[in-house]
Amino acid sequence: MLGGIGLPELIVILVIVLIIFGAGKLPQIGEGLGKGIRNFKKATKEKEEIDVTPKKPEEISEKK
Repeated sequence: MLGGIGLPELIVILVIVLIIFGAGKLPQIGEGLGKGIRNFKKATKEKEEIDVTPKKPEEISEKK
């Protein structure tokens, strides 16, 4: 299933999370977790590179 995590283990984890955070916080936790996973997937799919070459002083002053 999920890398060795079966249904009984998943239920135990959910019960522990419910006890720690309470039922009112679960939607907020789920939403935050979903956004984090979505952003991670988006970041890993993008082929954008970051330019780390130092700029010459002339190039910096031209942008101002």
